[in-house]
Amino acid sequence: MSDPLFEKAFEPAHGKAVPAGPDVLRITVNNPSPFTFHGTNSYIVGRDTLAVIDPGPEDDAHLDALLKAVNGRPVSHIFVSHTHRDHAPLSRRLKERTGAIIVAEGPHRPSRPLHEGEANPFSESADTAFRPDLTVADGETVAGDGWALTALHTPGHTANHAAFALDGTGIVFSADHVMAWATTIVAPPDGSMGDYMASLEKLLERDDRVYLPGHGGPVTEPAAFLRGLRTHRRMRERAIRARILAGDRTIADMVKVIYRETDPLLHGAAALSVLAHIEDLVEKGAVKTNGPPALDGIYEPA
Repeated sequence: MSDPLFEKAFEPAHGKAVPAGPDVLRITVNNPSPFTFHGTNSYIVGRDTLAVIDPGPEDDAHLDALLKAVNGRPVSHIFVSHTHRDHAPLSRRLKERTGAIIVAEGPHRPSRPLHEGEANPFSESADTAFRPDLTVADGETVAGDGWALTALHTPGHTANHAAFALDGTGIVFSADHVMAWATTIVAPPDGSMGDYMASLEKLLERDDRVYLPGHGGPVTEPAAFLRGLRTHRRMRERAIRARILAGDRTIADMVKVIYRETDPLLHGAAALSVLAHIEDLVEKGAVKTNGPPALDGIYEPA
């Protein structure tokens, strides 16, 4: 299954402040991986008194780069899109250095309760110690000196994921919900495919000009890109249903076929993505299984 929408051309310029929009700078952490692409993007918004969006992981060099770009100007707010360790932990040290208020949807939590005997495979990747100073409701605006950011709750990748719209500009900081370089990982129990698809629909109701994501370069035609993501996910759902109808009964068997062109190192993440789709299909009554959906479950057509 090809992904013609995705744009992988991106110069991370690790540690350097790069203009990303009017009074917006991007600084990319040097933490590349199969899941972070070239690294996590932090953004600095404003001219005189600033906001920082997604300070990133615990990284001394990145903290120094952020402070160099701030260049002695006051930082009033630190916005955190979600609580994965490549986005949130540095917020605490940056607050210590600047006195800024940390703003987010809330602490880390799974998208659903854990099933009996289920372990959370993402416990190490979540910043469970994170606590914002200010929690923002969906649609709530936090105003600073010459800028205002409106929270757009976009659960799916995590339960507490939020994008932030820079009012009056058409710019949305889309974090990990929408990225130009790849699809978003949606993996239970932290993630929910039903929530993710609903969040895509929510953004499609808006008329934004550009998305600045948590990894990689900008999404320059958001509406068309969102429709492409929606189609991609629906195709993936149809492929899973087709494999079940063809006789596949385990997620491992489905992954071997559906993701045969994907790097085998990513098959573990792919299995979790299939599980997210299956959870949604079971909830819709399209697939059946004994007990709650699980990676080692047995699946049949409903």
